[in-house]
Amino acid sequence: MDSPIVAQLFRQLFRHPHPACQSRRNLATLSSCLQHGRRRTAHHHDHDHDHKRQHHHQHQHQHQHQRQHHYHEQARAHQRRHLSGRNTIRGANKGLPATESHWQQRTELFSLNMADEYKAYPTVTANDLRSRRERPRRVKMLMRDFIEDSLYNPHYGYFSKQVVIFSPGEPFDFNLLPDEPAFHAELARRYTAFEDELDARAGGRDTTRQLWHTPTELFRPYYGEAVARYLLSNYVMTGYPYHDLIIYEMGAGRGTLMLNILDYIRDVEPAVYDRTKYKIIEISSSLAALQNQQLLATAASRGHADKVEIINKSIFDWDACVPSPCFFLAMEVFDNFAHDVLRYDLNTEEPLQGTVLIDVHGNFYEFYEPVLDPVAARYLRVRHAATGGAYRVPYSSSRLLRRFRSTLPFAPNLSDPEYIPTRLMQFFDVLERYFPAHRLLTSDFHTLPDAVRGLNSPVVQTRYERRTIPVTTPLVHQGYFDILFPTDFRVMEAVYRALTGKLTRCFSHEAFVRSWAYVEDTRTRSGENPLLTWYRNASVMVTV
Repeated sequence: MDSPIVAQLFRQLFRHPHPACQSRRNLATLSSCLQHGRRRTAHHHDHDHDHKRQHHHQHQHQHQHQRQHHYHEQARAHQRRHLSGRNTIRGANKGLPATESHWQQRTELFSLNMADEYKAYPTVTANDLRSRRERPRRVKMLMRDFIEDSLYNPHYGYFSKQVVIFSPGEPFDFNLLPDEPAFHAELARRYTAFEDELDARAGGRDTTRQLWHTPTELFRPYYGEAVARYLLSNYVMTGYPYHDLIIYEMGAGRGTLMLNILDYIRDVEPAVYDRTKYKIIEISSSLAALQNQQLLATAASRGHADKVEIINKSIFDWDACVPSPCFFLAMEVFDNFAHDVLRYDLNTEEPLQGTVLIDVHGNFYEFYEPVLDPVAARYLRVRHAATGGAYRVPYSSSRLLRRFRSTLPFAPNLSDPEYIPTRLMQFFDVLERYFPAHRLLTSDFHTLPDAVRGLNSPVVQTRYERRTIPVTTPLVHQGYFDILFPTDFRVMEAVYRALTGKLTRCFSHEAFVRSWAYVEDTRTRSGENPLLTWYRNASVMVTV
């Protein structure tokens, strides 16, 4: 495992602050250090609470983000290379060099010419890399395959090897807390104690531990009980007593939601509990083992053992038809689905698809081709048909304004990136093909502060010395960075309806928990309620 090397790189990065830099000026340099281990510029970064997706909450410092935009732009100029790799250039300007064209990004003035390598290197997919134990070099792949490999590769992927999910221990007694700041303070104390205990077990401090939490863990058991009430109510109205209550959960983390749901059903509706089956689909072998360990940890949880099946495989490898009615839970899963990246020719509005090239040294370069692969092309067709053409694009709808901007010095000829959820579309295909009688319940973030530049762009972050470190590009050392995307629920709902033929409803997170949770259980003495306020940037969609 290469964690000692990575830890040394992190240490060098933080040891010597640059006197002319503000707190985040060199955040992007962090990813470059991990890519080729030769940048030593250091910086300080303000300490954030290490909540899951710490900066997801809306009370983040937006004015600081705006002040640091100039620094992020400087970092991008060193990290991305937008080069063409085609001999025949579609729509090229007369008089332009053979390496220049309308569809080649022209804002990177000092980028290396990697066109020869682009032609020579083989194209691989995330599936091709599953059996590889070393991060690939001298290859190219679509952006969605790069992200999928970074997050889910069995040997070095973020969720396979790096991630640790926080558990607060005993549930919080919100009714005894004075107010919401007191909850923040108690959570910070438990976070520190949790990491101290992990370090004590390991015999030393882990400087690169990737730790985050979920609402299920923070608001245990109240959040899980709210989901259980929703499931029970809808099952009794539509399935009982003719069908069993079958629940599938994808990406179950520590298995806490599973235990909370089964505990509630066993206590409240024993007759329904007798007919309940709970199946977890988990891509990570380490998390599947943790879920099984949690299931057998206590006598109470062991009582659920005959109800539970943990299936250690990717949902995208699913090949068995489930004709029975079932509920399918996907809580904070869509944000880590791989996306493709597109840019658009500002003259023709033609989309170009992004490809990542990895050279012999492990450096990353970004190429854009005007030919879309079948998955991306299909997503654009489905989105357009499902929404009636009503969706955002990363360029101005005014041709006159685009033409004027193109006359400015150093004006780009391509739009900002747009990240499209092609993997999410494929997930809906799996539901439609193999779970035809499913009812989906999903919750995720509809907006994320501090995302990289672009439309529907991700937050890319890691942790070092118990601090959350965001960077400005998804082209980072595979396995050490979380890459998470916001979900456009309006578009996602339309695409889901088009592909599955089912009807849906969307709620804010607050509206959903007000409907199904006993909110008095999480109310502090001041009347503030963290369960209602902490995830205001999240939404819920259900099949009706």
